[in-house]
Amino acid sequence: MSGAALGIEIVVVFFLALFLLHRYGDFKKQQRMVLFGTLLAWYLCFLIVFILPLDVSSVRTWWRQKSVLQLFIAHTTTTTTTYSLVPTPCYKPWSYIPKRIMPVFWRVVYWTSQCLTWLLLPFMQSYARSGGFSITGKIKTALIENAIYYGTYLLIFGSLLIYVAVHPEWHLSWYELQTIGITAANTWGLFLLVLLLGYGLVEIPRSYWNASRHGHLLIKTYFKASKLMTEKADAEENLEDVMEEVRKVSESIKYNHPLRKFIDTILRKCPVDYQEKMGRNMDDYEDFDDKQNTYPSEKSLVKLHKQVIYAVQRHNRTRVQWQILLQEAIHLEDVAKNETSSTHQFVHSFPSSEPTGWFSRYIYTPTVEWYWECLLRRWFYRVLSVVLTLFSVAVVWSECTFFSTRPVLSLFAVFIQLAERDYNYLYIEMACFITIFFLCTCVYSTVFRIRVFNYYYLASHHQTDAYSLQFSGMLFCRLTPPLCLNFLGLIHMDSAISHQQKEQTAYTSIMGSMRVLSFIANGFYIYYPMLIVILCIATYFSLGTRCLNLLGFQQFMGDNEMTSDLIDEGKELIRREKRKRQRIEDGENRRREWKERYGNQREDYTARNRSSHEMKETSYSDTVNSSNNRRESNSSRLFSTVLPA
Repeated sequence: MSGAALGIEIVVVFFLALFLLHRYGDFKKQQRMVLFGTLLAWYLCFLIVFILPLDVSSVRTWWRQKSVLQLFIAHTTTTTTTYSLVPTPCYKPWSYIPKRIMPVFWRVVYWTSQCLTWLLLPFMQSYARSGGFSITGKIKTALIENAIYYGTYLLIFGSLLIYVAVHPEWHLSWYELQTIGITAANTWGLFLLVLLLGYGLVEIPRSYWNASRHGHLLIKTYFKASKLMTEKADAEENLEDVMEEVRKVSESIKYNHPLRKFIDTILRKCPVDYQEKMGRNMDDYEDFDDKQNTYPSEKSLVKLHKQVIYAVQRHNRTRVQWQILLQEAIHLEDVAKNETSSTHQFVHSFPSSEPTGWFSRYIYTPTVEWYWECLLRRWFYRVLSVVLTLFSVAVVWSECTFFSTRPVLSLFAVFIQLAERDYNYLYIEMACFITIFFLCTCVYSTVFRIRVFNYYYLASHHQTDAYSLQFSGMLFCRLTPPLCLNFLGLIHMDSAISHQQKEQTAYTSIMGSMRVLSFIANGFYIYYPMLIVILCIATYFSLGTRCLNLLGFQQFMGDNEMTSDLIDEGKELIRREKRKRQRIEDGENRRREWKERYGNQREDYTARNRSSHEMKETSYSDTVNSSNNRRESNSSRLFSTVLPA
């Protein structure tokens, strides 16, 4: 059973990463290389987070075995009645992992993630974003775009390496150089980690508290609808411009031109209605040599191909997001209407056309839905917000005091040390897992929320482009190692920070000793996380939102005139869409009623006509048959009278 916990978590984490990738990516349309690279990056980062608590509990087991053995040896050397002493047995938990397995496991996971974030993912990112028409062309474009990226890092690393080589006091081995490289990567990640963590510690509890306020949530949805409609109109206009350029190029390059195959590739990326429109206007019987036209180059077609991919993806994303936001706004308006209902039955403005399942029929009935949506949900979110707020306060306090070992001020270190006294390994694992899971939730959720214009944007419902997926994988790989080291510092399991003689985790041994760079271990890693306090204060007072609003980027602010105008505009847009949907539904109801009322009569009338026609045909055939029979009988009698007997 020693590897059971490790095997179970490896499988569970894989399906978790696969589920998230399915939610944000598109398995049918996106390239397999993009999906595989993103899945591998997410999987390795989640694996580090989930396996680290097992590493902590295992090292506690090793430490206790070592302590008991040393105590037993010391007693045997100082007393003569040693054999009467039986040391307390040290049992192994079911999640215990042998000491030789974890270093190999961490080494493979860590260096694979670093190769992904610094080498493979940047190359794959440029490859997927390229507008080339062949694999060779895409590889060439990716190499050119990454030459500056790789060259900059090689220049910095080479300069530092030369400085270390010529410095008379430094004689560093390969292990120490490796540690310096790891420390430099973790230091860069710690800059970004503190920024994202300071935002998430405040914004996540506040988001759940605001979700319990239906009025505030509805107003914010109106604001989002106004902004999204502007973005949707801009995406449609951009698509129209790109399609017009494609149409011109398609009409200028005829069927027997060498560049025509590139045009066909571009046309296949266009929406279906535009393809049909361009197909009707084409004249493939005209040779390209008949007119002296100026034809575009292959380089310009590559650029146009890239523009088409971006414009179509952005148009589809805004269209899907608009439908989702419209459904959310209608649901929030239904909740506001049903809150005053005396029947305690939740009534939808637009009932679903899909057949009711067994869950909605027997469990989630309209009465249960009313109590959940109008009463219980808000209190659930409020309680959850209070619990998350307490966690955030504990994290901020521990980040500012984790360097103090006597007395121990970090709350998470206190919890772990209390569990170590009783050797409660399950409690150690659960405390470590809850702590690091909360830290990862604050950091990773911020990665999913941030948006850098239209270049980086993680959109759900399979609407995230390849560039954003791989960029998120790079961020995860760069943030996870410093996050884990910060967690080990919070629970006083990193001797480079706590300066205590304790058994180190296998993960810390892979990272190397930070004492090689003492000014980072004793200064930056200890005092820089205190900036979380400043970032939390700035996030609480929405200083970033106010700065963006001053720069012209409309943000949701309750005391702003522009925000009020956008809320009114969004409310009118939702009202207009509801009227449109109501007209469509009324038309379908009228057609259904007309079919039920007059369709049966028409079917009966058709059936009667068919039966009468069949009866006429039957009577006519019977008449003809009877007349033929009479004629045959008469002719036979006549024939019998003429012939002699």
